Amino acid sequence: MKRSDNQYKYDELRKEYSTFFFDSQEVSLENGELSLRFHFRVDEEFRFTPTLKVPARDFYHWEELQEDQLQSLAFHIGMVELVSYWKIACPKKVVVRPYTLDDKQIQWWKHLYYNGLGEFFYLNGITCTESDFMQLESESERRLPRVCMPLNEHVIIPVGGGKDSVVTLECLRDEMPTIPLIVNPRGATLNCVKKAGYAEEEYMVVNRTLDPLMLQLNARGYLNGHTPFSALLAFITLLLGFGSESRYIALSNESSANESTVPDTNINHQYSKSVEFERDFRTYVSEYINPDIQYFSFLRPLSELQIAYLFSKCESYHPVFRSCNAGSKTDSWCGKCPKCLFTWIILSPFLSREQLAEIFGKDLMKDEALLPILEELNGTSAVKPFECVGTVEEVRACLDFMQDKAGTIAKNSPKGVASVEEILKRFNEEHFLPKRFETILKTMLHV
Repeated sequence: MKRSDNQYKYDELRKEYSTFFFDSQEVSLENGELSLRFHFRVDEEFRFTPTLKVPARDFYHWEELQEDQLQSLAFHIGMVELVSYWKIACPKKVVVRPYTLDDKQIQWWKHLYYNGLGEFFYLNGITCTESDFMQLESESERRLPRVCMPLNEHVIIPVGGGKDSVVTLECLRDEMPTIPLIVNPRGATLNCVKKAGYAEEEYMVVNRTLDPLMLQLNARGYLNGHTPFSALLAFITLLLGFGSESRYIALSNESSANESTVPDTNINHQYSKSVEFERDFRTYVSEYINPDIQYFSFLRPLSELQIAYLFSKCESYHPVFRSCNAGSKTDSWCGKCPKCLFTWIILSPFLSREQLAEIFGKDLMKDEALLPILEELNGTSAVKPFECVGTVEEVRACLDFMQDKAGTIAKNSPKGVASVEEILKRFNEEHFLPKRFETILKTMLHV
C-alpha cells in the first residue's frame, strides 16, 4: 500500500470514528495473584479489554498499598496500553474516565504518544502534528493519589533475553539484592534468569494479553504499527516496585537508543528507550507518584560495543540468549533480520567467527542476501532499520575491524571515523545512575 493511501485511510477513519474512550478498569487480588483489566472502546463500534496478570510471589506486599494507590498505578499502565488500540482508527478525541488529568499531564501524555508513535506515522506515511493528532481530555473529578511508602534497597531488572539485560544482571546480582522481571516469559528470558541462578519464586512475571479484536481489525486492514512498549514496561515496573517495596528499577537501555532511526528527524524506533523519555518519566513520577523510587537505565553510559565487550565474557549465556524478534516464538535466531546481523557485527571484535557461527547457526558474513540490511546498519542507506540496533558509528568501527578477514560481506563498507578501541574508552555522562550504580559499572569496565 502506498503511503498516500494510508494518509487517506487515516483521514477517513478519523471522520468515521470520532472518539476513543478509556471507560474503566478493574483491579483484583486473588490467592496472591494481581489482575488488571482495562475497558477501552472506539465510539460504540469496537470494545477492547486487554489484561495483565502478576502471579503471586512472597516478596510482594500488595496489602501495604491502599486501594486508591493500587488503582492509580494500574491506571497509568492503562494510559500507555490504550495507545495500541487508539492507533487502529486514530479518533481525533480521547476521553479518559477513571481519573482526572491536569493540563500538564495531558501535554505529557500527548508528547509520549506522539513521539512513541513516530515510527507508526512515518511508515504509514501519515502527516500530523503533536498539537492536532489527538485531543486528550478527562471527564472524572477523581484525582490521582500519590504513593507514599517505605522502600527497600532491592533492584528490579527487566530481562528481555538479549545481551543487554544479561550484562545488567551479571554486574548487579552479586552487589545488591536483585529481582529479575519477565513480561510474557519465553525460552530466552527463562533460560537467561535460570543461567543467572534464579529459581522461579525469585523472579517477577507479568502475563500481558492483547484483546483479540485488535488483531482481527489489523487483519481487516485497519491501521497498525509500532507503539512505545518500553513506556508500558516503565509503568509496569512502577507497580511491581511498590508492590515489592523496591526502590530501584534498573533498565538496560544504552546510549545508542538516543540516535534517530531516520536521520535529521525525531523519528526514533527506540524513543521510549531514549534518555529523553527516561528524563520525562522520572520527572512525571517524582511530581505525581513518588520521588523516592528510582527508575534509570544502568547501561545508559555505555555504547552497544561496550555492552558487547562485557557480554563476550558471559560465556555461559552465549548458547541461550536471543536478540531476534523474528525467532522469539521458536527461541531461535532467524539469521535474516537486522537484529541478527547487528548482534553478529557488534560481537565480532570479541568473539571469533567460529564462535559466532556456533551461536547463530551459520556464518552471516557469507550471506550476500544480508547486504541491503548491512547498508541500513552502516549508514549507506538513508534510514536505519526500525529495530533496536546500535549507532552507525559503532557498526562501521566493527566493520573496519572485520574488513581484513576473507569472505566477509563487509569488505566494501564505508570506513568509520572512530575505532573499536576509541569507542571502548568512552563513558557517556548523560545518565541518571545513582552514585553506587555508577561506581559498580565503572568497576566492571575498569574505567
